Amino acid sequence: MPELIEAEAYARAARQAVGSVIEHFVVNDPSWVRGGLSGQDVGAALDGTIITEVDRVGKVVVVQTDGPSVALRFGMTGRLLWDGDGPIDALIYGPKRADEAWVRCAFRLRAPDGTRHRLAVEDARRLGSLELDADLSQLGPDAARLTIETLAGALGNSRTPLKAALLDQRRVAGLGNLLCDETLWRVGLHPARPAGSLDPPELSALCATISEVLADLGRRGGSHTGDLQPQRRPGGVCPRDSASLLRRQVGGRTTWWCPQHQPPSPG
Repeated sequence: MPELIEAEAYARAARQAVGSVIEHFVVNDPSWVRGGLSGQDVGAALDGTIITEVDRVGKVVVVQTDGPSVALRFGMTGRLLWDGDGPIDALIYGPKRADEAWVRCAFRLRAPDGTRHRLAVEDARRLGSLELDADLSQLGPDAARLTIETLAGALGNSRTPLKAALLDQRRVAGLGNLLCDETLWRVGLHPARPAGSLDPPELSALCATISEVLADLGRRGGSHTGDLQPQRRPGGVCPRDSASLLRRQVGGRTTWWCPQHQPPSPG
């Protein structure tokens, strides 16, 4: 599943298109378009514009043009492809092969040097979307730029389970299921603890661990490369202390944790 790390890799790949003219924007799946527009509307708005910048906001990649911007959300299985190649080879919950039938939209580009390129998004399960001039103001602070203060503000005094709060993109933008499990396992916090129950040292440790996990797994190549990931399965054991991992649903997502060093309450 694309999380912040994958979205950042997609944004880096898409930045190769900065300065290019969108000769033609193709929507192959009208259901992928949000905001009440048709695929033809989107193409008419983008054809002939120039890509000026590519940003990432949480899990969303935003392609800025000298006309409207294009917000790309990747759902469970979305992949961005530059001339047929993806910066992420495969997603753990997605198909292991590319298929033109899964391409939901594509930019046909002419670069400043005259060469032509294609920037496309494939999405086998069709859970992603594109939106012109999307309002992203409801997203919380970006997980890659968290401070202790912004994290404390995001969690507040909430009784929401900690993992569910971290998954809520309105509180913190960019974290998904795998990054949350890895982070909470590393920092030693129970995923179902009330989000507002963390004391200042725990908040500080959580903020530092989020940064550590993003940097570490970013270098390794994806959200699926965490130390906990190989053991997120029936019979899995904690890589730190060999205790049998526990599993339950938290925030609607399958969650794994160690009962030995992730106690349900402080201490």
